[in-house]
Parts: sequence; C-alpha cells; structure tokens
Amino acid sequence: MKTKVLMVSPECAPFSKVGGLADMVSSLSKSLAASGCDVRVFTPLYSSIKRDASFKMSVGTLSVHMGMGIEEFSSVWEAELGKAKVYFVEFNRYFDRPGIYNYGGVSYDDNGGRFSFMSRAALDFCEAIGWIPDVIHCHDWATGFVPVYLNTLFRNRPLGRAASVFTIHNMQHQGIFDEGLLRYAGLDGSSVFRPDNCESLGSVNMMKGAIYNSTKITTVSPTYAREIQTPEGGCGLDGVLRFNAADLIGIINGVDLEEWNPETDPNIAANYGISDMSGKGACKADLQRELGLEVDPGVPIFGAVSRLYDQKGLDLLAEIAQALVDNMKIQIAILGNGDPSLEARLSGLAESNPGRIAARIGFHPKLSHKMEAGLDFFLMPSRFEPCGLNQMYSMIYGTLPIVRRTGGLADTVDQYQEGTGKGDGFVFDDPTASALYNTIGWACSTWYDRPGEIAALRRNGMSKDFSWKKSAKMYYQVYEWASDARKFAF
Repeated sequence: MKTKVLMVSPECAPFSKVGGLADMVSSLSKSLAASGCDVRVFTPLYSSIKRDASFKMSVGTLSVHMGMGIEEFSSVWEAELGKAKVYFVEFNRYFDRPGIYNYGGVSYDDNGGRFSFMSRAALDFCEAIGWIPDVIHCHDWATGFVPVYLNTLFRNRPLGRAASVFTIHNMQHQGIFDEGLLRYAGLDGSSVFRPDNCESLGSVNMMKGAIYNSTKITTVSPTYAREIQTPEGGCGLDGVLRFNAADLIGIINGVDLEEWNPETDPNIAANYGISDMSGKGACKADLQRELGLEVDPGVPIFGAVSRLYDQKGLDLLAEIAQALVDNMKIQIAILGNGDPSLEARLSGLAESNPGRIAARIGFHPKLSHKMEAGLDFFLMPSRFEPCGLNQMYSMIYGTLPIVRRTGGLADTVDQYQEGTGKGDGFVFDDPTASALYNTIGWACSTWYDRPGEIAALRRNGMSKDFSWKKSAKMYYQVYEWASDARKFAF
C-alpha cells in the first residue's frame, strides 16, 4: 500500500514562492511521489497564481468549520506537480491580495486568521474527499495549528491517527498573535493556551504549539538543528527545542536537478558540464554584457542572488564593495530586493562604478540562472542560514561559494585547502565586513595565482550529489518513525 502524505504549506513552487520553503516543498513532494508515495500538497490559491487549463475543480463548496460557530465556504482546485497533486484552497477574503505574508514590507495584520483558516481547511478537505493520510507534513509557523488540531478537535476522528511532522524552515518567524486567535481557530484556550503548548509570554505562538504537538520535528540542516537549541539561534524557543530534542532531526535540502542543471538549463547562454566546461566562459561573457560589466574573461566576478535582509549579510558586502574594486581586480554583481536602504546603497555603488559593480533590484528567475552560470564566486555571508540553496546551485554550476560557517552552509561547503586542490569553496567564521573582505581577497589571490586549483575546486563541487534522492529517503524514514510513534499514542 502506498504511503499517503499530505503536505500543508503556505508556499509551493512554481505556483507561489517567497523563498527556499517553496522550493523544498515542491522538490520533496515530486521526489516522494516519483518513488511511489501518494503525495498531495494543500496550499492557498493566491491572486498571483494564474489558473490555466491544467487546473480543475476538486471541491466546489468546502465547508470549513472555524470557532465561535463560524462556517466559512471555499472552493478547492487541483493541479499536477510531477506525480504529486496540489490542492489550492480558494478563499478571496484571505488570499485575493498581493503578497503572501505581507505587502510593501508590512505584514498583514490578519495573518493569524488567514493561516489558521488554511490549516483547518486542509483537514476539513481531507475528510470531505474521504482521503486520510498516514502522515501530515507541516511547513513552518503558518501550519502550526495543524498538529494542535490533530491532538485536540480531531483526536478521536480517523484523521487524528495521522502522524504529524513539522519542519522548521526559519526560527526567526514564529507566528505570534493575540490570544483571541484561539477563539477564531476553534481551539480551547484552557487546554492549549499553556506554557507547554501554544502560550508564549502571554501571546499565542503557532510555532511553539507545533513543536509541542508534532509527532516528529525536522529542520533543514543538521547544523541548524544544533544551532536552534542555543540561546543565540533559538529565538526564544531554544529551551522548548532542547526539551523536544529526541524528536528533532536535521535533514539537508536537496536541489531540483530538472530546473538547476547547467547541461540542460534553457536560461543560460551555453550548456556545459564537468567533462566540458567551455560553455561556462560563454555564460560569463553573456552575464557581463547583460549587466553592463566590462567583458573580460580574466577578471573574476563575485556575486550574489539574495533577498536583501539582515539575515543574508549583504550589508557587509555593501560596506566593503568600494574597497574591493579599488584594491583588487575583480567585478561584483548583485541581484535581489528587500531592505530599501540596502537596495539604494547597492544601486549607488553600481552607479559610481560602471563596468565594475552591477546591481539589479528585483526578482528575475531567468537572470538568477544566468548569475549562477556566469559568476566565478558566489557570496553568502549569512548571519544565519537554516539550509541555503544557492551555495548548492553554485557548486552544480561550477561557481565557487564563499560562505560563513553557519547552518546548511557549514554542512554543504568544504573548506579549500590551499596547495592541495581539496575542498569546493571558501569558508569564514565571523559575521564581519573584515572577515568577508579577507576571504574575498583569499579567493581573488587563488584565482590569479593558482588557476589549476580553481579548476580542481570547481570539479569537486560539480561532482557532489545534491539531488533529492538521499534527503527524500531520510524524510521517508522520519515518516515511518512518526507513524510508529503515533500508533503508540492511541
């Protein structure tokens, strides 16, 4: 019998995406479905999702039972995602608006209600179609009430026997709201508004509730699983995670090699692979022309594709960018958006240094592929990084990552050992501008003085297996553990 897995997620690529969560949900779902699991994803139908002929109606009228006697009526559409299915709940009051969590940098003040509704709708939908999953895999704070529902309102119903797996994608966002949210969600405050459940400092914390109520907890890298159990990385929930450490597993994300593969990528100027790297030079020249950089194959390009927020550490790059191009023969290219002040700083640096620094503000999927293929070095000076995907994309494309030793970056990038050709990137420890400057300098000197070792590092990175095959097997093992543990709960 096929293992039945329901993914509940606020994002799922290619339909909706803010960050790596969407890619992970999509890739894991496709990989598990390809291996024989019955995988279905439940996610909102945002206004940005365009329904085409491939979409079909699944349930015309779904009754969603919220608290205070409120019955909300929605529709559910479905589409294919490889061999998996994606169900989209259509409820315009909550999801027919720009942005997923916020708009213009300001979070929606009804996010608690929006994602409580999504969570309850996922469970009501399963009952409506008579499909009871073995495992419900919940992703980040927005799904935090799903495990709580399974342990309370659905406890003595068939759906209550489903095991729950909760994946923490980013501890910085926990879903903290006023206690009144529990009434709309239909949850009994006397049983769940407690320090060993959803209550945190007088407010409702959806992530905390999920951690206490889930059968198993995962996060997106082994190092991040350790970091979030410390005061520095736990964002106030380190004690809760240490208490539940026996059920916490770190699994590194994989990469969707159908989308990220230099041998087949239709977005880049020339395809190439480890056996023939000649196309990478064409990709570099194409990127230099597109960004207005001086076309010179001998000058290394250091760049980043990133959201421009404090977490990513690109303010450190902005601090040293002028000194870098003044003191080293390099080029810098940045693609991203986020903090308006950082956008302005990077744009100003590009205007002051034509041909040497380029900054494109915005989200451009095709250009992000061109960056991975055309750059020589990829910068990820993150203050924290639960998993990170771009460092893996970079190695697949023969672009050497320069990363801070944290989270998934520490788990995926092996430090270059000068003089040996071992390793596949450059790693530093301190989240400071000087540490980043010195590491870029080290990479720059290696480029000019030891080109043979640069070629070796590229081959090393491109030889790694970043597919979802290994990670999907680990998640399947977690599902089995969770299912066995859930059986003993009854």
